[in-house]
Amino acid sequence: MKEIGKFSGTLLLVTVVAAGALSAVNSVTKPRIERQQQLKTLEALGVALPGAPADAIEPVRRDGRILYYVGYEAPGSKRGVGYGVTARGKGYAGDVETLVGVDTSFTIVGIRVLAQRETPGLGTKIVETRPGETVPYFQAQFVGRTAAQCKVDKDGGPIVSITGATISSRAVANAVAAAIDSLRLWLSSAEGSEAAPPAGSTKSLSPLMTQ
Repeated sequence: MKEIGKFSGTLLLVTVVAAGALSAVNSVTKPRIERQQQLKTLEALGVALPGAPADAIEPVRRDGRILYYVGYEAPGSKRGVGYGVTARGKGYAGDVETLVGVDTSFTIVGIRVLAQRETPGLGTKIVETRPGETVPYFQAQFVGRTAAQCKVDKDGGPIVSITGATISSRAVANAVAAAIDSLRLWLSSAEGSEAAPPAGSTKSLSPLMTQ
């Protein structure tokens, strides 16, 4: 009985120490991880909204979460140049998260895949940049297109699927189209409200880095 008590006490002590260590590690790494995610988003916004300086892109929130971003031609400017919105689609190995930017006529001006866990050598080609090129060739196909044109060739659209990775290709295309359609709805349904300031207004926007 005494041995069982000693064992239980040791186990409890180990558990407490381990929990404390994990908590300490988390308190140190969590801010760094969040900062890295913010920097990654900022970098992607620079690609998705090339007409807006980084300090002239503002998030629009609803219920504490970011719905989309508004880009202006300069800090303090009232002239909007476009919107950025996150698209999420089901890929072969998990969700594929993409940030897409459109101008005020909802034509795509930039795109960047933020996160993916697709099959190396196949699905991962959605983020692959070929020798001699500066942007991923698959993503480059979306620039200049509308939501209606965001379909892969196997679905009758103009986006050429990656060979052997149709699911990954389709995940990006369909998600981008859906995200732009959602953006249109948010803007039209909440026009004039704080949740959806039109391009051309700076009201009710929070600093990007406080997200």
